[in-house]
Amino acid sequence: MKQRMIMSRTPLRITFAGGGTDLPEYYRTHGPGAVVSAAIDKYIYVLVNKKFDHKIRVSYSHTEIVDHVDQIRHPTVREALKLLNIDGGIEIVSISDIPSQGTGLGSSSTFLVGLLNALHAYRGELASAGQLAKEAVMIERQILEEPGGKQDQYAAAYGGLNMIVFNRDESVEVKPLISDEDTRMNLNSHLLLLYTGKERSSATIHNRQKATVEEKIKSYDSMKNLAYELYRKLSTKDYNSTGQIMHANWALKKGLASGITWDFIDQCYDEALKMGATGGKLIGAGGGGFLLFFAKPELHERIAKALELRKVDFNIQYQGSGIIYVGD
Repeated sequence: MKQRMIMSRTPLRITFAGGGTDLPEYYRTHGPGAVVSAAIDKYIYVLVNKKFDHKIRVSYSHTEIVDHVDQIRHPTVREALKLLNIDGGIEIVSISDIPSQGTGLGSSSTFLVGLLNALHAYRGELASAGQLAKEAVMIERQILEEPGGKQDQYAAAYGGLNMIVFNRDESVEVKPLISDEDTRMNLNSHLLLLYTGKERSSATIHNRQKATVEEKIKSYDSMKNLAYELYRKLSTKDYNSTGQIMHANWALKKGLASGITWDFIDQCYDEALKMGATGGKLIGAGGGGFLLFFAKPELHERIAKALELRKVDFNIQYQGSGIIYVGD
């Protein structure tokens, strides 16, 4: 096998409704869970290359150079290499288009999906989207026992605008939405993504959510129903209800656990509604990161300026993790 330089590109994601019902504490007992989410054209890139010596070099926000895979501090890199039986002579570099750590766009799972894709290609293998998602879930949720759901892994691997259904038997269904170009463009043009500049720990919030699933079960059921409702609306090319559904979902989501929202987020949200947004939500587990609103395109700049938040232009991306470079 000739080992070549490989680069993967994997999209980050936004979620509209149903987030939280992908937690095993919900779907295993009260399933299925259901989430409507979309991949966006902001990416994490992972470069993998053969190293001259037998050492392992990993470069992310820190740089590690070690002799053996078990010495790697970055947990998902370590476990991905172990899963694919790679123990040395390799260099791994990751780059992100936008701030990703702690911002709610699914970055940790996106990175892992992209890393697995690149490592499979490095070994001369072609991995399917389903395989990449399953391997990422296994590493994060089973091997490392990190808290959280599994929507991010599937959104990153498959790309597109989908309803993702999480069944009690651990099977997952990815149901693509919207094939009409006009509806796609209209939906996209109404979405406003704003960076709060605040980062948070999703693990802390997920742990709080896990502890309260049973007592908040009606809220989880309602969020799941909102995901199904949005799926039906978008399937019939009705994108105008998106804001109201996001608003209803956010009202439920922020009551699930402490730390999901706080005064600054609430003030930004209320101000955006006053200025014409029909709904929105904080992306991810909560606490900080990115706010997503549904508003007429002509209102976007005014809302961003009033909230004094950075507007991030994006498009929904209809391709999942892919290999974009293979060296000679």
